[in-house]
Amino acid sequence: MDKLRSSLAAAAVPVGMTAAVAVSGAGPAASIHQGSSETQHRAIVQSAVLTAVRHREASRLRAYAWALSQSGHWYVWGGTGPGYDCSGLVMMAYRHAGIRLPRTTTGMLASRLLVRVWHPRMGDLAFYGSWHVELFRRWGYTFGAHDPGTRVGFVHYGWGWRPTAFYRVR
Repeated sequence: MDKLRSSLAAAAVPVGMTAAVAVSGAGPAASIHQGSSETQHRAIVQSAVLTAVRHREASRLRAYAWALSQSGHWYVWGGTGPGYDCSGLVMMAYRHAGIRLPRTTTGMLASRLLVRVWHPRMGDLAFYGSWHVELFRRWGYTFGAHDPGTRVGFVHYGWGWRPTAFYRVR
């Protein structure tokens, strides 16, 4: 009986869930009653939320990495590759990460795919008004297709030229 109790107590129980082991009667008829269903539900929801957050985080970083691989291509008005305009680069970067964004900056802003953030992370969208978008790198720097006649790359922004809003793709 003690051997059965110790083997049941050693059974794998997910972290954050409680398990009360109750052995009824003598012999092999043992049952495990896990903690409240509310606790189980909370653990399942937390796991699902963490999985979704990790997936979005990975998608954002994949989009940013792909955009970096396009560094040096020329700005092309309306371009979606191999030359890009600002929204064409962002759209294609997220498309390579498995997320379909609208083609234009106004389309992106009008979509329900973006959530405004106050503390952007690498790969979030940095909008300069409603007509220009780049990918956020860190405070003071964005990455994108900036102007006709320039190449895709990093842009240092300051007081005269800086993003007006930051968004995260859902």
